[in-house]
Amino acid sequence: MIVLIPSYEPDGRLPQLVADLGATAPVVVVDDGSGPAYGPVFAECARRGAVIVTHPENRGKGAALKTGFAYAAANFPGESVVCADSDGQHSPVDILRVADELADGEADLVLGARLFTGEVPLRSRFGNAVTGRLFAAATRRRLIDTQTGLRAVPARSLAWLCSIPGDRFEYELRVLLRAVADGLTIREVEIATIYLDENASSHFRPVRDSVMIYRQLFAFVASSLVGFALDATLLFAVVALTGNVTASAVGARLLSGTANFTMNRRWVFRSGGTQAPLWRSVRRYAALAAVILAANVVLLHALSRLLGSLLLAKLGTEAALFVASFLIQRTGVFAPAHTPKARSGDREPAGV
Repeated sequence: MIVLIPSYEPDGRLPQLVADLGATAPVVVVDDGSGPAYGPVFAECARRGAVIVTHPENRGKGAALKTGFAYAAANFPGESVVCADSDGQHSPVDILRVADELADGEADLVLGARLFTGEVPLRSRFGNAVTGRLFAAATRRRLIDTQTGLRAVPARSLAWLCSIPGDRFEYELRVLLRAVADGLTIREVEIATIYLDENASSHFRPVRDSVMIYRQLFAFVASSLVGFALDATLLFAVVALTGNVTASAVGARLLSGTANFTMNRRWVFRSGGTQAPLWRSVRRYAALAAVILAANVVLLHALSRLLGSLLLAKLGTEAALFVASFLIQRTGVFAPAHTPKARSGDREPAGV
């Protein structure tokens, strides 16, 4: 096992953490472009036994983690990796507990999960609560702590981790989304909830980084709203001309669905600059659209009779189908083509 610590502009807590872990496992610290002013901190880490890997410029936590994974695969082949933060939130005891859970061999990913009890900064409590609910809605998998930086992974997963797009804080959430989509076994280990000085040392920017984390969901909402506006406009126009709700719903959905497919494939679910394979996506989207269309017509008729309003029926129908559509499109329709996860008997990567 090695401990990987991505770090940007650290304080004196980082050398102490390195010292505490040094007798237990090799420590690799990635200096993510902190600059000359922080050279003495990293020099002290090196003096206490850490390997220092440096980014000339700040690239983000996701990029630092992937640099560390690549370094571990090349220089510590066959060793599992435990990722920890440099700001004092993860104690050596908890780091080792997470590593021990991975060593049992049954998990593909182990998370150090905070319960957020006691005095927790409002932005941290709120951020994890929102992310957790959105994650559960999108994946149907509940995790206690989706924002934890304390994670353990086996050596067989390092190449897989390096293949996941994202360079900043959004990368860690993408790892969880991809892990669920790929069917990996995820375990959570309860750890202490530690915040020092109201988490003042954190470099997480609440507005900007939250947008990056949630942007796929935001983009899906935007494309869905455009599709809904087009669908509703066509629906009301054709109903006014024909008086036939079923035919109007079918025609409106065919046209709005084509527009929605194009937006989702090109922008919303584009992964690392790569679009999902066209014809595979067309077939899957068409199958999903058929199911959604059938459900749309049934719900539209039922809610129209129940509520006595086509507008309210339309709003209720779209709300009911929204979450299911997002989940299926992200994990199935527009999922990128990628190599299946390595199993424990596979050859360990020599490099990335």
